[in-house]
Amino acid sequence: MDRPAVVVLFGGRSSEHSISSATAGGVLRAISREAYRVIPVGITRDGVFVLEDDDPGKFALDAEHLPEVVDNGTRIIWPEGGADRALRVRRADGVIDDLGAVDVVLPILHGVHGEDGTIQGFLNILGIPYAGGGVLDSALCMDKHFMKIVLQAAGVPVSPWVTVTSARWDRDPEAVRADAAPLGLPVFVKPARAGSSVGVSKVADPTELEGALRLAFAEDDKVLIEAAIVGREIEVAILEGRRGGVSRASLPGEIVLTTREFYDFEGKYLGGDGADVVCPADLTDAEISAIQELGVRSFDAVGGRGLARVDFFLAADALYVNELNTMPGFTPISMFPKCWIASGMSYSELISELIDTALER
Repeated sequence: MDRPAVVVLFGGRSSEHSISSATAGGVLRAISREAYRVIPVGITRDGVFVLEDDDPGKFALDAEHLPEVVDNGTRIIWPEGGADRALRVRRADGVIDDLGAVDVVLPILHGVHGEDGTIQGFLNILGIPYAGGGVLDSALCMDKHFMKIVLQAAGVPVSPWVTVTSARWDRDPEAVRADAAPLGLPVFVKPARAGSSVGVSKVADPTELEGALRLAFAEDDKVLIEAAIVGREIEVAILEGRRGGVSRASLPGEIVLTTREFYDFEGKYLGGDGADVVCPADLTDAEISAIQELGVRSFDAVGGRGLARVDFFLAADALYVNELNTMPGFTPISMFPKCWIASGMSYSELISELIDTALER
């Protein structure tokens, strides 16, 4: 039996390009070559699709030199639609080679043009199956404002917030300050449509708000100001049910902050001190059940497909959902894989789970 051909798609135009590339290094190293024929396709920061080297070491996560997809002169020629599944590449010298039929795409893209439903819509149009979230859940969860609205409508507790656009801030900053005042201090300021803690700031004094907003507006013209919830930062990994089954939740993990103000980009990916990823978290059986149940409810509320990581604040009075990520950090040291590893599934098995779920649809 022929092995299914899997396009591992990574890089992209967002500010999370390097994290996507680092994830590709882990996936290319762990994916089963006995089960799948792998075609690595990178997207440069300018949005060019290139045929990449099948070399995990090339995309190793290194704090001194973050990996990236560079333009190597090749160009991917996608199938023309209909029943066509043939993937081709135009080499730098102009020669066109056939890479064979594509069975499924594994898009390990973070941020805009990858995690927001756009690449999912592109693949839908081509009629190519793909792993992970679909158009709607990806778009909803990429925009934290609308994600919160949907979760609230489903009865899921979320942290209080105010949404502000750059135009409104420029027009009437005092009105924005007045709207945000009931949230108290500290607050977190974050872009509505960015991830990996890019552009996020903690504001402990009113004089810091303008700088935090400017940093976030550099990523997105829509920004959330969120009330800080005092509590433990708990995360749970969700997988779509197989063959019509119910969604599944892993054992929860915890972000334990020691010297960091919050779990920022350096703490997540570069091994910075002051934040530890602990999985499984030290929780009671009742707390584990409540977190898993609310994680599945949240995933189902947004029409989740494939996978998501659900982030919580476990406060003294309640459990709050902070956000959902439909393509969470997926490097071998990221929380999503670590939660499933703690639950009895290896990193390689997790990759196969995502691919096989997509092939079954």
